[in-house]
Amino acid sequence: MHIREHLKTVNRHRRLVRRYCFKLGLYWQGLTHDLSKYSPTEFWRSAKYYQGFRSPNDQERSETGVSLSWLHHKGRNRHHFEYWTDYSPTGEGIVGVEMPRKYVAEMFCDRIAACRVYQGDQYTDASAYDYFQRTKGRFWIHEETSALLGRWLLLLKEEGEAAAFRQIRRELRAC
Repeated sequence: MHIREHLKTVNRHRRLVRRYCFKLGLYWQGLTHDLSKYSPTEFWRSAKYYQGFRSPNDQERSETGVSLSWLHHKGRNRHHFEYWTDYSPTGEGIVGVEMPRKYVAEMFCDRIAACRVYQGDQYTDASAYDYFQRTKGRFWIHEETSALLGRWLLLLKEEGEAAAFRQIRRELRAC
């Protein structure tokens, strides 16, 4: 069990997301981001599978075939596109549902923070965009949600944090 290390990682991640959300005027989302990580279901499993360089969910999944921590987490946190999946009303099976813009903005903040925490000194403004590109097309994410997140992450990569946060703030106010 890596209780102390996991707690430090969660706290650092939440602190970064909170700072980013506050830059966007998303105060409540910043304060409540990932509180489920402190629940027994998520915390103890994540402490058990903690590695420090990637999500403990990946390790739990590779060892047991499923991450019970992730299943709990994604069902309670609206900034994950997996929360926004449902059966298609037209019978296509499970599909992504378009996310409200404020949750896409929180997801943007979450991805930057996760890359910073897990990549450490290797982090660049391209990190979150590069990860997004590597995983694109493998998940049930709504096309519009994917396009919006991709556009914001590309802006971060090409023009930096200040420009990206300025543009996202502008777009959130316009809603």
